[in-house]
Formats: sequence, structure tokens, C-alpha cells
Amino acid sequence: MEGARRVVGRILDDKLEVWRDSGGHADDLLDETTGALVRPTPDEVLVWDGLGAVMSLGRPAITKPVDGAVSVEPPTTDYQAVLPVGAPVLRPDDVIRVAGSVRPGGPRDPQLVGRRFRVSDESVGTFSVVRIVRVQVIN
Repeated sequence: MEGARRVVGRILDDKLEVWRDSGGHADDLLDETTGALVRPTPDEVLVWDGLGAVMSLGRPAITKPVDGAVSVEPPTTDYQAVLPVGAPVLRPDDVIRVAGSVRPGGPRDPQLVGRRFRVSDESVGTFSVVRIVRVQVIN
């Protein structure tokens, strides 16, 4: 078990923040001019911050369509967040923000820093050392 913790410790090198809109849409106000729901400010509460990782679920597949031409399928917007087991259980619509990295040499993917991801499913897996949830890119 200790060996698994060491390996996981090397993966969890992103600084993550988990934000929750505790009121959901119930506290949003209707803008009668535009017809849009407007969130009150501030609307989200910081639920957790710590080390974790956000990773793509997979790479685009190469397929051979008619006439032998090779094309790349569109990339997925699905990612997975890997958090320590001690992190709180996340709910659908919680938001995970990549705040930075503690990885020597910089983040694995510098373009993820500052990005926000919406939790799309409750925990899809829990191992003895990590919690895994599916997330989708918001911005």
C-alpha cells in the first residue's frame, strides 16, 4: 500500500480548488429584460483546496474512413480529476479550478492552469489512496 501512495504522490501535483454553488439555481434572479437567470455575487463557496490532478480521459482515435483517408476524431471535453481520498465527496455541478502546480519544472500541461471544470458525475472510482471523478471543461 505504501508503494501505491508514493506513486500517487507523484501524480497529484496540481493545485486544485473545489467550488460549490450551495444555493444552486434557487438563489439566481431572473433578468426580465434578457430572460436569463443571473447569479448573485459571490455565488460559489470554496469547499476544498489541495493537491490533485486533472487528466484527459484519452487521446483522439485515428480512424480510416471511406477511400482510405485518415482523419482524427474530435477531441473529447471529458477529463477526470484525481483527488486524495481525504478530499470531500464532490457533487455534480461542483467546479474544480486548476490554480497551479507544485511539479518541479512546471505543470504537465500549462494550458490547464486557470481552467475550470464542472463535475459531471459523482465519484466514478475510489481506490484506497485516490478518488476519481469525471469532469468537463467549462472554460
